[in-house]
Amino acid sequence: MISITEWQKIGVGTTGFGIFFILFGMLLYFDSVLLAFGNRHKFKGTSFFLGGVVIVLLRWPLLGMCLETYGFFSLFRGFFPVAFGFLGSASNIPFLSALFQRLQGTSSMV
Repeated sequence: MISITEWQKIGVGTTGFGIFFILFGMLLYFDSVLLAFGNRHKFKGTSFFLGGVVIVLLRWPLLGMCLETYGFFSLFRGFFPVAFGFLGSASNIPFLSALFQRLQGTSSMV
């Protein structure tokens, strides 16, 4: 009879938890209702980004990367002022702090 050590029991338990959370995360990630609610207003950016990936895979890398860049900026347009505001308040370098504060603008996520 094969004896199972305590370390093996811990390893099996940890692996089981990992597999469960990966499958649960994939279930939530690919849920069609959640995808429709979360991505309806960002369809343009998503389509440009994924279209750029397809164009790169079809061996047109420069055009594909331009499309991906446009899609990336249109997807994360609302996040950039928040990121620049954080960088402006976190940096102690006067020139960079002034630059990030200017790039932040007046728009916010709320």
